[in-house]
Amino acid sequence: MTGNDSTHDVSRRSVLKTAGAAGAAGLTGLAGCVGGLTGGGGGQEPIELLHAWSSGDGSDAIAALLDGFQEEHPDVEFAEEPVNGAARKNLGTVIQNRMKNNNPPSTWQAWPGKNLTKFEGAYGDLEGDVWDDDMKSNYLPGPKKQAQVGGTFVTVPLNIHRINNLFYNKSVVEEAGVDPSSISTPDDLTAAFQKVADNTDATPFAQQTSSNWSTVQLWATVLLGQAGQSGYNAFVNGNGKEAQIKKALQTVKDYSEFYPDDAASITFTEANNRVMSGKAAFIHQGDWAAGAYSGNDEFNYGEDWGHVPFPGTDGYYALNMDSFPFPSNNPSPEATKTFLSYCGTTDAQIRFNKKKGSIPPRKDADPSKLNKFQQDQFDDFTSSDAQPPSIQHGLALAPAIRTNVLDAFSGFIESYDVDKTTTQLVGSFS
Repeated sequence: MTGNDSTHDVSRRSVLKTAGAAGAAGLTGLAGCVGGLTGGGGGQEPIELLHAWSSGDGSDAIAALLDGFQEEHPDVEFAEEPVNGAARKNLGTVIQNRMKNNNPPSTWQAWPGKNLTKFEGAYGDLEGDVWDDDMKSNYLPGPKKQAQVGGTFVTVPLNIHRINNLFYNKSVVEEAGVDPSSISTPDDLTAAFQKVADNTDATPFAQQTSSNWSTVQLWATVLLGQAGQSGYNAFVNGNGKEAQIKKALQTVKDYSEFYPDDAASITFTEANNRVMSGKAAFIHQGDWAAGAYSGNDEFNYGEDWGHVPFPGTDGYYALNMDSFPFPSNNPSPEATKTFLSYCGTTDAQIRFNKKKGSIPPRKDADPSKLNKFQQDQFDDFTSSDAQPPSIQHGLALAPAIRTNVLDAFSGFIESYDVDKTTTQLVGSFS
């Protein structure tokens, strides 16, 4: 969901060329690669920041963030470079190796929540120094909870990508006689797909199954829409009701009848492009799908495409977020805390999210500086009843459990065996 390569303005920060150039075979060699550098932050090492925002909107967003920070703190240097390759996987491998060797970077791009428990005990407490009363009062309960491990604030969420979106091509749904705002439940959506199939030549639902992640987040969203917050929470806490899990799987199986014929061989980007071209009616995705639309001058929000919360999830803002953790064995502790404090400000979050297409976690940010779609999303967020964390992205599930869930869905998209997958999902927590 982010790209692969870019070069930022290097006039105001040091850049580690070796990190961005590293391939999978050389990842472990990154350990200690900033030794000997000096920075302006009181003689400390530069802030070593590792991330996977290497091109596209991610590259623009991180550049805007760092430029804003260094306008306020010109004496603090960065050793910063994206880790390329395989989306976030290479970054994850780098961090895993660095933490294993007790040689962490200053901070890194990380999904918060239960994802962070893989390094539990290795984080510093940001209470007071970074998470002051102002930050606490301006983060809603969902994002604030995801910033903690064991009740301790250890990371700063920078953005929010909403998971429970249903995007649509307006001309296609109008031709089909479908009003997306009238679709009340996940089951009602099946009937809407059928109307698209009966009345147009378009694919009703642009879902890809060449990898399992889209189906995991679709199932989780259907579960939220059918079982509500209580049923969703029950599942992520390991005591989900088998009937609710099974019903959501059956609904996804019903949806699969309306996927593209080549769903198993296309990517998310290709599926999303079909919505833009009018070859497909609907797509369920995080709001990164809208980022592609914003780059197309002939596909405009409100005119050519629209959005509703996924049926049944109105009032919920399902979270995926990026954050910057603080390891306790930090090579530049005071400078890093200064940076993380900045990341928790409205200035930082507007700069970043304006470019990234996501929204700020702070409820006091000024949405007028964002585009109209982001403004609508921000309004939904600040008025939401709850902000459930993403299952697919691991905010809601510890890493080992998430692996079990993903494995179950790898089999599901091959066979659509509802009973077997229900058993696997129930057993994911044992």
